[in-house]
Amino acid sequence: MSDTIPTAWLVYCRPGFEGDTLAEMQHHAKQQGVNCEPAHGAGWVSLTRQDGEAINDLHRQAAFQHLIFARQSLAALPPLVLSREDRLTAILDQVKASRWSFEEIWHETPDTNDGKALSGLIKALTRPLQNTLKKRGALRGKAGGRRLHIFWTDGDRVQLGMSFPDNRSELLNGIRRLRFPSRAPSRSTLKLEEAWHEFIPRDQWDTRLAEHMQAADLGAAPGGWTWQLVQRGMYVYAIDNGPMDKALMATGQIDHLREDGFTWEPPQRLDWLVCDIVDKPVRVLAMVERWLTRKWCREAIFNLKLPMKKRWDEVTRCLTTLEAALASAGVSAKISCRHLYHDREEVTVHVRLLH
Repeated sequence: MSDTIPTAWLVYCRPGFEGDTLAEMQHHAKQQGVNCEPAHGAGWVSLTRQDGEAINDLHRQAAFQHLIFARQSLAALPPLVLSREDRLTAILDQVKASRWSFEEIWHETPDTNDGKALSGLIKALTRPLQNTLKKRGALRGKAGGRRLHIFWTDGDRVQLGMSFPDNRSELLNGIRRLRFPSRAPSRSTLKLEEAWHEFIPRDQWDTRLAEHMQAADLGAAPGGWTWQLVQRGMYVYAIDNGPMDKALMATGQIDHLREDGFTWEPPQRLDWLVCDIVDKPVRVLAMVERWLTRKWCREAIFNLKLPMKKRWDEVTRCLTTLEAALASAGVSAKISCRHLYHDREEVTVHVRLLH
């Protein structure tokens, strides 16, 4: 029976962050009282229920939008080893046995060079598999928005997973690929752009990222994040002792103040605070807490640089500290955190004050 029901919770992540992703998943499994067996490879982690029961409740309770290190979250069947002479039959048989139906099929791989090398094989198998599943009625027009994910870890190893609307990434491999704007002063600009896509619904950009808003960019030089703010038509206080990009300064939308971002105070309440300062998380957090508890801004996006080990523990500690500080000050806010694709040894935090 366990071969035909989803007993595993499969998550994609950045390679090198498997341990942190596993720690986060195990935290949720412990909260739900579910005993699981872990497994992992480069760029993915899974937990399989030891009692052979379906993983669906745990998968649903550990909502994707609240996960930090996960790029994708799936309820998965046991892994398959395929015959190199006939890779399709085992996949078709498992789908049939599971009685799954779905509206789409996504072929995905780990975010590694080995994973990318499988693209040719996947392309060759996509059409025949799709046609057969259509004929069998598994791939059909109305199936509740469910999506079948075929996760290829090697040319003869796959794991089939299911995702559900409102509890998944809508991006292939869970990766948001953005084009680097050639006029931006640094590649760090993509981190702020991705954060906006992640945390702010696109239909709210015109009101929450509006022209004539005022923002502060702490640790701004040379201006990668400031560039994004300026592109949205905002006026920016760029706080940094270092030099700003000359072309960016020529826009006339920036007041460059050579001051310490940790001690600078805004002249009035601003719409946005952004910060990508390379420093200890505890120091950045103390500064952001001051801004938020004194309501110096309405929304904030900032990065927390993480230690090499126990990154999940550090993130949890930071977020708990921030929540407690805001609650103590009587400040109501929504806090979100994600390890973004354009992040490396850091996570991005978004806070929106609710009044």
